[in-house]
Amino acid sequence: MKSSSGMKKLGVAVLLTAAVMMLAASAWAGGGQSYPLGAEAFMVGAAPPPGFYFKNYAYYYHASDLKDDHGDNIDAFDDVTVWAEVMRFIWISKKEILGGNYGQHLFIPLLDVSLDFKNGVPAGPKHKDSYDDSGVPYIIYSPFILAHHLLQGKLHTVFSLPDIYIPVGDDKGNMAGVGHNFWTFEPVFAVTYFPDPALEFSLKFMYDFNTKQDDCPTVYGFNVDRTPGDEFHFDYSASYAFSKSFRVGVNGYCYWQTSDDDYDIDGSVPPPVQGLLKDDEGNRSRVYAVGPGIWYNYKNMFFELRTQFEFEAKNKTEGQNVWFNFVYAF
Repeated sequence: MKSSSGMKKLGVAVLLTAAVMMLAASAWAGGGQSYPLGAEAFMVGAAPPPGFYFKNYAYYYHASDLKDDHGDNIDAFDDVTVWAEVMRFIWISKKEILGGNYGQHLFIPLLDVSLDFKNGVPAGPKHKDSYDDSGVPYIIYSPFILAHHLLQGKLHTVFSLPDIYIPVGDDKGNMAGVGHNFWTFEPVFAVTYFPDPALEFSLKFMYDFNTKQDDCPTVYGFNVDRTPGDEFHFDYSASYAFSKSFRVGVNGYCYWQTSDDDYDIDGSVPPPVQGLLKDDEGNRSRVYAVGPGIWYNYKNMFFELRTQFEFEAKNKTEGQNVWFNFVYAF
């Protein structure tokens, strides 16, 4: 039988990896981490003119490091790999509200996730040393987008009130399951500034409010209800245009969990496990990332290729991702 300290260490390891199902491709001890960190970059605050647009995100993430609350590696973790294909449909209308164009958008993500633990250590409700899954975790919908263009085209802003993450399916005890059995409500504010036509600076700020997650799987062999903590994060970019069609720049993201998780533990969970779960509630996640990127425009099509390297992670995986984004204007 494992000692309490050994069970605790393994428990933290698996609770950290419980959320690789998310598009952020992150493992964590807390928070919902529904948003795919780093998804947006160049000119994110500059909404297009009225019309209908399709945007596709192709995403790859790999990490072989999993950090604890002190930023140290957790030895039981091996690696996680996530592939994602995300379709986004954007509509910007000619209708103006408070001087801005009204619009809506809808995301449909498809994920493929694989997760491994070292040395054949069995973990999670299914007592396996590796997990994999694929499917649609949620859809994201915003009924209210407002886009402003100010200072003769130098300053652009976008509000979404809010982006709503609508769960599809459930995780069924699979530590790599892509099912998403809680809702997230995410107000969004994005801004882009052009000090001159060649230079661009952009930020996209988000705050996530998460609802209760029913039957969250834990390494201890019990499923418990959990309310993920709130989160604040932003994507950023800065670029230089060598021509009207070609930009080069840097991009990345910063993420902090701002409140603790809350486990709803009933009498079916034995007291020793209750104590371990209570300790885990305070393990808030954090990570930063930076990397290069390029942007290219050809007629009514726009292309982005970017990579981002994570650092200073806590209670989370620390790895690298690659984004290839494509926009088509109808």
